[in-house]
Amino acid sequence: MAHAKLTFADVALTVNVPSGTRIIEISEKVGAGITYGCREGECGTCLTHVIEGGENLSEPSVLEQRVLKENLAGRNDRLACQCQVLGGEIKVRPA
Repeated sequence: MAHAKLTFADVALTVNVPSGTRIIEISEKVGAGITYGCREGECGTCLTHVIEGGENLSEPSVLEQRVLKENLAGRNDRLACQCQVLGGEIKVRPA
């Protein structure tokens, strides 16, 4: 199985994760600062800023795109409960 390196800049921690893992699952395990409310991609609480490696994440779904727009998210912001790590190296912090 392919692995990716996911860095949480807020807690200065890098972890190896299996591809297909959602960012929120790893954030919870390692105690990074990404908070969440619903886990369904509806509330926008888990808004996450992708510092680098955005091309290594799954494409935003229609739902995620809508919620990002509603929350006036920046170009490099994603919902941690929705986007999956596909491979490579990714660095994120809470938005």
